[in-house]
Amino acid sequence: MKNRLSGFDILALGFMNFAFFLGAGNIIFPPLAGAMAGENLTPATLGFLVTAVGLPLISLIAVAKAGGGIIEMAKYLPSKAATLLALAVFIVIGPSFATPRAALVAYEIGISPFLATPDATSLAIFSIVFFLITGYLSLSTGKLLDMIGKVITPLLIILLIILSVAVFTTPLAELGSATQEYIHNPFMKGFLEGYNTMDTLGALVFGILIINVIKSKGVDDKKAQYKYLIMAGSIAAFGLAFVYLSLFYLGGTSQGIAGNVSNGGEIIALYVQALFNTKGLILLALVVGLACLTTAVGLISAMAEFLVTLKPNWNRSRLVIINCALCALVTNVGLSQLISLSVPVLFIIYPVAIALVALTLLSGFISKKQLSYRFVISIALFFGLLDGLKVAGVNMHNFDFLPLFEKGMAWFLPTFAALIIAVFVFKESTEKVSQPVES
Repeated sequence: MKNRLSGFDILALGFMNFAFFLGAGNIIFPPLAGAMAGENLTPATLGFLVTAVGLPLISLIAVAKAGGGIIEMAKYLPSKAATLLALAVFIVIGPSFATPRAALVAYEIGISPFLATPDATSLAIFSIVFFLITGYLSLSTGKLLDMIGKVITPLLIILLIILSVAVFTTPLAELGSATQEYIHNPFMKGFLEGYNTMDTLGALVFGILIINVIKSKGVDDKKAQYKYLIMAGSIAAFGLAFVYLSLFYLGGTSQGIAGNVSNGGEIIALYVQALFNTKGLILLALVVGLACLTTAVGLISAMAEFLVTLKPNWNRSRLVIINCALCALVTNVGLSQLISLSVPVLFIIYPVAIALVALTLLSGFISKKQLSYRFVISIALFFGLLDGLKVAGVNMHNFDFLPLFEKGMAWFLPTFAALIIAVFVFKESTEKVSQPVES
């Protein structure tokens, strides 16, 4: 077995990682955030980059350090709790929210503008075709690197560069005025907006998929796998940052043509049409279609890999087909409804995911791992639940005294304090245990 990848393979692995992350949320949320941030574009963008680029990269590093996915990272929790946590993450980024959202965005931006009367029937037909293609590409992880990393993603990157250069060289207007929470708290609002990409959750599942692709290339050394995963993650992070900067600036300079629009997809469509006319819409359709397709392939493949790990006797191909069928069904719910349902769930599960990543990275400094993991995760879950209920519209005024609660970050300080306690307070006894005398 070899323990080296060629430079071309490393670049393709990074492109594949980038393509998995660059999906629906990455395209529709930055333009809207940029439009609302306006003159406060810089702090809002920086906040967004923390949760949409920094946290996913750190999460990939944690996956590489643990040498496995969520189950391996959560091994110090009770086994049932670890499994439930992993299932919750996979359900959120799988058939419940992220994967159907990818198909919906591909339809609404890439297909709907070219239809005379887009309706439920056209969406149903599209969802079937989209997930047939997704299923075909997902059936063999050994081919993912060649299909996505070496063919689809380079085309996607070329299209994105064309769009980004046009946005920066010929902006349609000056930066507009900041609105809503972007007036007084642009960084924090951008930070929370980054939740919507679901990329930190995606990193927890893409990591093991990328490790499996590396293994399929003959790399069996753990240190080499760690190195290549970090390299692939860094390439993906650089690409995502470039895309976000472009889309935020697009949104920030869009108020002249999309002042009354409240959807990021519509903003980018109007902007591209103004820049490139009909050719621009075709370009946008290709970008969005390819981005959403590659993300869906990554999510479908990752969930199949996880379920097979959980139940080795389950058939991977059958799981891919079932998952695609479920995603096609949920796709027909509609984009607005799907986004509104997903936001409270993200506010609950993101703190838990961040806490798990932090515990994994700090595991070398933690003595009582079982106690520490259970303590920190419980704190993150409790306060994340308070944030989630507030976002869902539940009256939570009794908790207004909590620091950062009004900003949707009540979990942060308690979880940070819990991590400090886990590292410095929960310590094993240093007393030596006497060894039995050999006879």
